[in-house]
Amino acid sequence: MRSGTGGVTAVIAGIGAVTADRLVKNDELARRLDVTPDWIRVRTGIEQRYVLAPGEATSDLAVRAGRRALAAAGDPDVDFVILATCTPDHTFPSTAPSVATRLGLGTVTAFDLNAACSGFVYGLSAGTGLIASGAFRSGLVIGADAISTIVDHDDPVTAPIFGDGAGAVVLRAGSPDEPGGLLAQTTGSDGSLLDTLITPSGGSRQRAAGVAPDPVSSYLRMEGRLVFRHAVQRMAQAARDVVARTGWTVDDVDLLVAHQANERILTATAGEVGLPPEKAFSNVDRVANTSAASIPLALVDALESGVLRPGAKVVLAGFGGGATWGATTLVWPDIAVGTEPAA
Repeated sequence: MRSGTGGVTAVIAGIGAVTADRLVKNDELARRLDVTPDWIRVRTGIEQRYVLAPGEATSDLAVRAGRRALAAAGDPDVDFVILATCTPDHTFPSTAPSVATRLGLGTVTAFDLNAACSGFVYGLSAGTGLIASGAFRSGLVIGADAISTIVDHDDPVTAPIFGDGAGAVVLRAGSPDEPGGLLAQTTGSDGSLLDTLITPSGGSRQRAAGVAPDPVSSYLRMEGRLVFRHAVQRMAQAARDVVARTGWTVDDVDLLVAHQANERILTATAGEVGLPPEKAFSNVDRVANTSAASIPLALVDALESGVLRPGAKVVLAGFGGGATWGATTLVWPDIAVGTEPAA
């Protein structure tokens, strides 16, 4: 899917993000995996991650991030909720309606979107389409995942990489000429890469085959080398595409906020785009790979650290299982980061 920069677009009016509460540092994980903390850090660039406590679920993170984004935007009425997640609370029904209800949004349109780690970029594209149609004036896009619930915690390949979190933005109808307006957008997929990132059991294919799920097939499986190569290629190409269609050059870009998969992927993607490493924001060392939450979490960290300022020309890019990918451009607006309202 490609969209241009004319007519009505979605404008980011508020942002908020959260991580799960339980901090897991490399030394704790290393003891269980029988590796060293440095082995994890060198391979991934990750020092720590946050994971859900027992009894918590993806929706709990989504609600907290949604509250923060709504507060940042002045608690507006919204017409829809898009929840980008690959770890919904239940296989059926979708999680978004319960999130909308818990946020006090009433009977708004609400649905889940599963594009794995590129889910937030897909959600922005879908939200822009709803607003550009004229049928909706505003909405809430949330990226939330609890990948710790589908990872084998004794697997040294996947266990160190992932953390749990959520990030959200409020979108409103506006003009591409104003700060915060989502400009050029692109999304794509390649189903031939299905097996590079997959949880084999739990869906209709396994159940219809009458095969009882075994513990191994219920965990996330990843072909690391293939994921690395395609993530870099697809995110870089998508980023270059939207930069060109926005009418910018690569030199115009102030900040690339890509999916925080691992440090090597972030560095390689920036290089493929033609950007110096310092223009590729990274917080993967502190929060790990949070899937659909990674881009909004990175945006909030960039804002709070002063790296991202109003007027900056920003590129967002994601790659995830499916395989899916996408990118968009915007000039960053003068908005505050939302905090969680007092109970």
